[in-house]
This record gives sequence, C-alpha cells and structure tokens, in this order.
Amino acid sequence: MQDGNLLHIISHTDLDGVASAALAWHVNKGMGLPIKVSLMGYGEVDNAILESIRSGQKLIVLDLFCQRDQTVDEIDRSFPVDGAPFLFDHHKSTFDRYSNRKWAVVDTGYCAAKVYWRWLMKQNLDEDLRTTIASMESLINITNDRDLWLGEIPDSRLWQGLVTICGPWGVLMRLVSDPSPVLTRGERNAAQDFVDRQEIRFEQAKTKIKRTGDDLSFVGDGLLEFGDVSDFCGMILDRDPTPPLVAAVSTKRIGGDWALSLRSRDGLAGKIITLLKDGRKVRGGGHGDAAALYFPYSYTEDQIHNSVLAAIKQEKERSEVPNVTLGDLFKGLDKI
Repeated sequence: MQDGNLLHIISHTDLDGVASAALAWHVNKGMGLPIKVSLMGYGEVDNAILESIRSGQKLIVLDLFCQRDQTVDEIDRSFPVDGAPFLFDHHKSTFDRYSNRKWAVVDTGYCAAKVYWRWLMKQNLDEDLRTTIASMESLINITNDRDLWLGEIPDSRLWQGLVTICGPWGVLMRLVSDPSPVLTRGERNAAQDFVDRQEIRFEQAKTKIKRTGDDLSFVGDGLLEFGDVSDFCGMILDRDPTPPLVAAVSTKRIGGDWALSLRSRDGLAGKIITLLKDGRKVRGGGHGDAAALYFPYSYTEDQIHNSVLAAIKQEKERSEVPNVTLGDLFKGLDKI
C-alpha cells in the first residue's frame, strides 16, 4: 500500500479537509510521484480507499475515515509492518475505534490539519521541507479555530465562507498555488459579503425551526446553504437562552440522498451517530459535538426527524439508568 507509483490524497470538503489536503500536497510535491487529490464525504470514502489499496497507490487520508468494517480489515491485511501512518483525523468516532492502529494518528484535541501538521513537525525532515511546513502554521491555526469552534480568529469564518462560495476545489487550488493565510482584498470582500448575506439566511431559517421540547431544533431542506451549518447551529446552541440538546440541518443532495448535520455541546451528536448508522443504508461519522448522517433517498424528512428524536430519547433513557457499583452491592449484604 505504501510502494505505489501514485500518491492519492483523500480528504473532506470543509475548510479542515481542504487545508489538510493542501498541506499534504505541499509536503509531498517534491517526492516525484504524480498526486491525485479527492475531496469527498463519508458516503464515498470506503470505495476510494479500497480502490487505492487494490491499485497499490501510496495513500494519505485526512479528516474523515471509512464506514465499513470490511474496509478496515483490508487495511489491516495490507499495511506493512514498518509502514508509516497514512490516516490523520480528529473525529471521536475514529478515535474510539482506530486510535490504536499503527496506520492512524488521531487526536480529538485538534482539527485534522493540525493533527497532521503536528505529526509532520516531529519527523526527521530536511530543512527546506520543514521550513515549508512551518510556514503554513498560521493557516493551520486558522483552520483549527474554525473547526473546533474556538472563535478566536475572525478570519476563520471568512475562510470557511470562501470554501462555500468558491467550492472546496477552488480554495484548494488557491492554497496549492499560494498557501498564505492572508486574504487578498477581493477574497476578503467576497467572503465578508457572503457572511453578511448568511446572517440574513439565518434570520429566515430561525423562523422555520421545528423545535421539539428541549431535545431538538430541526431545520429542513432548502433554507440554508452548504457552509451555513456550523455557524447556524452554533448560534442556536450558544445564543439561545433555552438551547436544545441537539441542532440538526437536513439537506437533499443532488443524487437524491439526504445529508443530516448534527451539532451538540455535550457529546450527544456523536452518540446519535453511533445509534443510527448501520454501515449499509445509514452512514455517518464525526466527533462528539459535530457529526453527520447520510440517509438513502427512500427516507422522508419526517422519518429522519423522527429517527433523531428516537435516538435522543434512547440515549437519555440509557444515561438516566442508575449505575450500580460493587460498593452498592456490598452495602446491601450488610442487611442480609
């Protein structure tokens, strides 16, 4: 898997995925191999990984991972004993299942781009390559601020806005040709205009929220655009005086299937993913408070909504069950 004649970089389509892919491109452009870059979602990544493995390609996977156990089995079989890690991720679902694998570097404390960047900086690299990687630190920090919802670097929202208006491939080309984190005047103006219009969409979407008690705020298809989800859900969860446990936004994709974005503040979004994804019809991934599910076209929006509510109810009931310890049992023996 590591000795192919082509390098395949597979990454996600948000700012973290794009920045991760750009970093991987700059790191590997001098190795002499042609570089193929694929930006995709969770529903496509299994086939892309398997295709690369079976073609003998060198592989780097960033900011997302496969959904099927069969894919992992094939990775385990084909990974050489002395191979270097090829997966760099930060999602809790990946950490819980695969953080002990030699082919994976997973750290939930940073975005995927920073997980990869930090690993690279610990390697024995020539000075020119180390200088290239170090020069991208500001971009990586902007990405980390955006993906972890830190809100400490204002330009991080503008960069995510660029991903929306230019598409992930447009921003990737920008970062491949110029990895500078400094926005040009045109980039800044366009991104700021997008953010201003985004605020108007947010006000309209707020009037269409389907609220179910304290459990769920659900926004249906057609109200928000790609790239709106994190900011909108963050507004619901952080600014609402009585926030729900989960905020969700559904989107009907071009192929007819559904993408459901979930956000929470106590790890519930990730637990819902675990409860609902089955690896066949319903796929998904993410970490505790930011995750996504993909439902087939045969589902209706009401079915998706009700599935999420059922998962929330199940998790609440599970967490409310008293935990009986050995100490409790021994206390009971005193009365026998």
